[in-house]
Amino acid sequence: MREMNTYTDQLGREVVIPFPPRRIISVVPSQTELLYDLGLDEAVVGITKFCVHPEQWYRQKQRIGGTKQLHLEEILALEPDLVIANKEENTAADIYYLMERVPVWVSDIQTLDDALEMISQVGKITGRHEQALQITSDISLKFSDLQKKTQQVEKLQTAYFIWRNPWMVAGGDTFIHHLMTAYCGLENVFGGRLRYPEVDAGQILSSDCQVILLSSEPYPFKEKHIAELAAMAPGARIQLVDGEMFSWYGSRLGKAAGYMQELWKLLYNCQ
Repeated sequence: MREMNTYTDQLGREVVIPFPPRRIISVVPSQTELLYDLGLDEAVVGITKFCVHPEQWYRQKQRIGGTKQLHLEEILALEPDLVIANKEENTAADIYYLMERVPVWVSDIQTLDDALEMISQVGKITGRHEQALQITSDISLKFSDLQKKTQQVEKLQTAYFIWRNPWMVAGGDTFIHHLMTAYCGLENVFGGRLRYPEVDAGQILSSDCQVILLSSEPYPFKEKHIAELAAMAPGARIQLVDGEMFSWYGSRLGKAAGYMQELWKLLYNCQ
């Protein structure tokens, strides 16, 4: 008989999970990459079609649908003893269905502290506590150094776009907003709105934003889209950015701090 432990997920639910879990399915790309960095190659049996890191897992692991459209029966057929999900990235109906049948641990991330707690908890659940501690310590140190540098000057008024047709931006209760305002030296001009609100040309113009960031995901903004925004926000600096660095809250955060520091230097040097 394997040991059964009870863990509290970030929704406050108590989840009984075998220790250590031997058949894990991740339905969140950033948490899939974390499992890889925790050294859990043999234990992970399923991932989504959006779990592109690491590349070898994307090629080799069984894919069980997208984050919003999980193939539920395929998941159950894999007989997981742990599914790792996320409140925002997955569909509630899918996750509730799985909760009734297998152990599901759900993350809920709005801040860097939430992300660090998630990494730590996943490390404990999977028997990789020491590896998780190394990851969280590295991330904490890098973001602390970043914050010291970026908070020394007045923040640039910024809009972070995630979608086109309709235009959508990151609001004030998102992980993206938290990283922008707490660590990147940027002020979110749409920080008074919730989640990912739609905005029109008039709202973009009246926001008086100094910087527009166009994310590579979920909408794949390219150079050709810059002119569209320039017409609506004359005078604003428009910059394409790597969306993974702003919205992946797993071990990729170890790379994100350095990326954000370079972006911060670029934006301030080019005013």
